[in-house]
Amino acid sequence: MSIRGFRFSDIPGQEAVKQVLRQSVQRQHVAHAQLFRGSEGGAALALALAYAQYLNCEERPAGAADSCGHCPACTKTAKLAHPDLNFIVPVTTTKSVSKDAVSHKFMADWRTFVLDNPYQGLNDWMQHIGAENKQGNISKDEAVQILKTVSLKAFEARFKIVIIWLPELMHPTAANAVLKLLEEPPPATIFLLVSFAPEQLLPTIISRVQPIVVRPFPEADITQYLHAHYHLPEVKARQVAQIADGSLGAAIASKDQNADHDYFEFFVKWMRQAYSQKAADILKSSDEFQKLGRETQKELLSYSLGLLRKVLLFGIDPKFVPHLPAGEQEFVGRFSKLVTTRNAELLSKELTDAHYHIERNANPRMVFVDSSLRMGGQLRQA
Repeated sequence: MSIRGFRFSDIPGQEAVKQVLRQSVQRQHVAHAQLFRGSEGGAALALALAYAQYLNCEERPAGAADSCGHCPACTKTAKLAHPDLNFIVPVTTTKSVSKDAVSHKFMADWRTFVLDNPYQGLNDWMQHIGAENKQGNISKDEAVQILKTVSLKAFEARFKIVIIWLPELMHPTAANAVLKLLEEPPPATIFLLVSFAPEQLLPTIISRVQPIVVRPFPEADITQYLHAHYHLPEVKARQVAQIADGSLGAAIASKDQNADHDYFEFFVKWMRQAYSQKAADILKSSDEFQKLGRETQKELLSYSLGLLRKVLLFGIDPKFVPHLPAGEQEFVGRFSKLVTTRNAELLSKELTDAHYHIERNANPRMVFVDSSLRMGGQLRQA
C-alpha cells in the first residue's frame, strides 16, 4: 500500500463498494457490525482497512472521497499501530509461540504480513508465522481477549474498530462471544468481519451484520495494477491476470514467475500445429513443453483454457470480450470460426484433463502430444 496508509485510492477498481462505504460515513449510517464477503486474493481486507482509516481520519473534509493520509490517525493506521485498531486472526502454536496461541501474540507478524501485501490468503499467513502443517483457527482462548478488547473505551479515535479476519475459523466459544457482542454492541465500537466463506458462520451472526459484497477483480484491473505497481510489461501482466481468475493475491504471487514465457504465442503456435496435425511439429513443441517445468505447464494450460473461453464468447458476439488487445484480437477473430458451441466443451475438457494429468505427475510430453491430437481432431471437424 502507499505511504499514506490504507486508502480507497490504493485499491484497484471496486468503485461500487467504495461508494457504499463512503456514503455510510457521510450519511452517518455506520452499522456497528459489517461483513465483508469476498474471495481469497480479493479486496475484502484491503477495503476493510481503507474503511477503518476513513472512519477515524482526523482531517477528512465533509464529503471527501478518501482519508487524508497524513493526520496522526492515518499515520498510525498506515503502520497498523493505531491503539483503536484491533485484529482477531486465526493462529496456531509455532516455534516462537509454543502455547496459548492468541492473536495479540502474533501482531508483529501480522503487521509485516499485511503491510507487504493485503491480498494474501490463509495459507500465506500460516506459512508466514511458521505454522508448518498445522491448521489455524480463532481459538476459545480468544473469547476472553475479544471481551477484554471491547471493554475499554476508544483511546483517541472516534471509533474503536475490531477487524476479525476469517471469522469462519472461530471456535464455537469465540463465535458465541462475538455473537453476544453483536447482540449488545459496546458504544462507538465497529466490528468488521472479513470472510472468504461466510456460509460457515453461525446464522445468528449473519443476521446481525450488514453484508458488504466484494467481487473478484476484473482482469483489466489486475493487469493495470501489475503494470503500474510492479512495472510488469503489459502483455505479461495481462496473461498473469487471466490466470489469476479474479485474485489479485494470486497474480502478485506469480508475477515474477516465468517472465520470459509468452503464453499467448505458445498457444497460437500450439493450436496451429494441432489443427495441421503435423507430427514432427507437435513432437518438437512437446519437447519445449516438457522443459517448462510443472508449475509453468499448469499455468500455460490454465491460460489456454481461459483464452479458449474468450474465443468462444468472441464467436458468439465480440461485445462479450471488449478488452482484447489488437495483437490478440486478430487471432481470436480467426480462431473463433473453429471454436463453436459444438466442440468448445470437448476442447475445454481436453485442456482440463491435461491440467489434471500434469498435476498428478504424468509425463508432460505424452500429455501434450495426446491433447494436441485430440484437440486437432475437434478443430478440423468445425
